[in-house]
Amino acid sequence: MKEFDTIAAVATSIGEGGISIIRVSGNDALKITKKIFVGKNDRKLDNIKSYTMRYGFIVDCDGNKIDEVIISFMKGPRSFTAEDTIEINCHGGVVVTNNILNEVIRAGARLAEPGEFTKRAFLNGRIDLSQAEAVIDIIRAKTEISARSALQQSEGIISKEINELRAHLLGIIASIEATVDYPEDELEEVTADIATRKSSNILMEINRLLQSADEGKILREGITTTLVGKPNVGKSSLLNTILKETRAIVTDVPGTTRDIIEEYINFKGIPIKLIDTAGIRETEDVVERIGVEKSRQMIEMADLVLFVLDNSRPIDEEDKEIFEYIKPKNYLVIINKIDLDKEMDISELDIEKSRIIKTSIKGEVGIDKIKQRIEEMFFGGKIDYSDVYVTNNRHKQALIRAKESMRHAIDALSVTLAIDLASIDLRDAWRHLGEITGDTLEEDIIDKIFAEFCLGK
Repeated sequence: MKEFDTIAAVATSIGEGGISIIRVSGNDALKITKKIFVGKNDRKLDNIKSYTMRYGFIVDCDGNKIDEVIISFMKGPRSFTAEDTIEINCHGGVVVTNNILNEVIRAGARLAEPGEFTKRAFLNGRIDLSQAEAVIDIIRAKTEISARSALQQSEGIISKEINELRAHLLGIIASIEATVDYPEDELEEVTADIATRKSSNILMEINRLLQSADEGKILREGITTTLVGKPNVGKSSLLNTILKETRAIVTDVPGTTRDIIEEYINFKGIPIKLIDTAGIRETEDVVERIGVEKSRQMIEMADLVLFVLDNSRPIDEEDKEIFEYIKPKNYLVIINKIDLDKEMDISELDIEKSRIIKTSIKGEVGIDKIKQRIEEMFFGGKIDYSDVYVTNNRHKQALIRAKESMRHAIDALSVTLAIDLASIDLRDAWRHLGEITGDTLEEDIIDKIFAEFCLGK
């Protein structure tokens, strides 16, 4: 275990609540807490056992009571950080919580940086980097499924697969280098054949993990879905219907929506981020024009665009312009207001029939079809959570680099005389896979990853 100073931070959300928890971690955690704790019947913390609690009060330097608390003690390495850890459970509230934290710091602790508790767990070897990153995914999870996936990763499901691949790679590298050190023509050929077969199996496993990466990203971040169209075609009504609440203002006046409205829905465990945008049209209104520009920006960043048309109005140049703008994107065309007299000729736009969905917001007609098509487009018609999902974009990039190195190695192995070059590429693949677990990652990148965490975690 590495030697660090003792850190402290509030581990719960600041605000009114039943309790707050101040976490203290480091070799001096118990020593520091002793200075500001008075137990019931003058019981001190000298003989407190690991995984036990003690009731008493936190006091200031003059002995004045600040709050009634319960102290929890976890002796390292059997704690989250693998260090001695104290958790002070006090009453919730900004004033009391901050007062206790200030006393802990006066007694000798340092205020923790964002993610520093989890970083220490990583640096002390209790978890690897992919498990540490899963902690923040658990906190940010928007659905039960994404939380479950993050929990599996925090338990090491990705790490296990990566470590197995790296172990197989080391075996191949060892056999190649032994052959290079003791060259024999027949041995080189046999080694190259065996190494090619084993390398191909590893490449196949890397490809399998990469195939799950896009679905894994959706599981982690959701599907960003932008509603676009001219003013007053029913975008906001569609948003409200899908959400089953009145989130956007709906009027007969064109241009009511002038800013971006974002909401999440839980669709079969997948978070879908719905973005209602300002109607795209030429306008002299300065505020509405800013909204239209934001709408275009939202189209660029969307995973899916829902282009809403009004069945009771003929296709015009503005519709055609919007359609040309979204054509490069993943899109569905929603023909809304089918309960009204038809004036639209959809054949004026070159749209695949499979991308068209007809809806009536008043009767909630077609809403289920939108959800069904999303499932077909992103999950092939069936959402399956049984596979290991690579949900982190950093992990995906490392796998892509490992894949390229494996392909170069297999190409080198096809030329028996270049078998030593294959060893270099295989080492590169081993190193890239190690970036996922943090074994071969540079320190500044590690610091950047933990800087994204919240305080107290």
